[in-house]
Amino acid sequence: MLPPEGSMYTIFVDRAEAIIEVTLGGLMSVEEVDDYIADLKQDFVAHELRDYSMIIDVSACPIQPQDMIKRMGEHMALMPKAQALAIVTGSSLARMQIRRLFTQPYARIVASAAEGRAWVVLGTEPSG
Repeated sequence: MLPPEGSMYTIFVDRAEAIIEVTLGGLMSVEEVDDYIADLKQDFVAHELRDYSMIIDVSACPIQPQDMIKRMGEHMALMPKAQALAIVTGSSLARMQIRRLFTQPYARIVASAAEGRAWVVLGTEPSG
C-alpha cells in the first residue's frame, strides 16, 4: 500500500495484535520526518500502545539523504522500544542504509509485508 497522494507516509495501527504498520514513500525531508514522528507518537498515545511491534515498509523509497537519516536516527533513539521490528525493502542499496539505521537485535530486514508480519507476530526468521 502506497501513501496517499501528497503524503510521504501512512500509519495503520492493528490494536488487536499491537502492531504499527507504516508505509514510507518518496524522498523525505527533515521536516517530513519530524511530522511523521509526531504523528507516530500521537498514535502511540491515542491507541495506548506499550508493548508493540512495528512493520515499516520502505520498498517505495529511494535512498534517502543523509540529513534525513540522521534525523530519523535521533528520533528513533527516543521512541519506546518495540518488541519486534520488521523493515520491508527489496533494494540491496536500501538494505545497506537500513542496516546502519536499524541496529536493534529485534529488527529484521524482510522482503515482504507478509514476511514482516511472520517475524513480528510469530518470531519466524526472514528467509533472506
